Amino acid sequence: MRRIQHPGKVAEERLRAVPCEAVPVRVTLVAGQSLTQAVQSAFAKLGFDFGYLRLDGASFAPLRFVTPAPSPGDDHAAWYSATHERTAPVRARHAGVHLGQREGLAFLHCHGLWDEATALPDAGHMLCDDSILSQDIEASGWGLKGAGLVSCHDPETNFILFQPQATDAPVKTNAFLVTLRPNQDIGSALLTFGHRHGIASARLEGIGSLVGTAFHDGQKIESYATEILILNGQLQDSGIDLRITSVGFDGRSCTGRLARDANAICVTAEILVITGSASLCVAER
Repeated sequence: MRRIQHPGKVAEERLRAVPCEAVPVRVTLVAGQSLTQAVQSAFAKLGFDFGYLRLDGASFAPLRFVTPAPSPGDDHAAWYSATHERTAPVRARHAGVHLGQREGLAFLHCHGLWDEATALPDAGHMLCDDSILSQDIEASGWGLKGAGLVSCHDPETNFILFQPQATDAPVKTNAFLVTLRPNQDIGSALLTFGHRHGIASARLEGIGSLVGTAFHDGQKIESYATEILILNGQLQDSGIDLRITSVGFDGRSCTGRLARDANAICVTAEILVITGSASLCVAER
């Protein structure tokens, strides 16, 4: 398994998890707003400061995003490309976004795969303040009680990263908000976590980065930094199955099931581990 060398001292804690309640939600994101404005407003109507949404089918004009790139210096192990812009409406075939906070304000982290057959890059890290919804869309996801992602400086990677923090005590817990540190296989780390907490079955939602990407069918992305979106993640006590889309330096996405024990975290992974069900919460327009 490939590894990456970050500039800071390796942190002792390699996985952070905070129990929470994940409440299923269905919201309408309103055209003409930035993705940040639309997501924050939709969750606020339901009383949530934190959450995760699936944005499959959302349309943007403009869409602005970046892709992984080599670091220009020694301050970071990897970095971002220059900003890519699509001014004509672009549909997100798949996208996932965490709503968290940075310096007390709403902050989003979103990875997506664009519905463009020929244009490259066709996937990446969306700039949520600068990407505008061109159509209303109903989106589904989870509002969080008891935990949320809050940005803070990470000495190991020298990035500002989301970390889960406890908020108010949830009435019940049916999920964990999890982040993973570099140089551990994403699947093995989550499976070990599941065994430690006696999780028989869970749904996995989220985004992250890997040191390259190796797929079950033999596909590979060789870039030493790739960004991923979980399309379908299932954790069982007998094993783990992660179907993802990934993009590297060349901007060409690949989609498939991850190979076992071959995909080290590059910078971080932010995963919502949903272990039980809850009643749907719907926002009225």
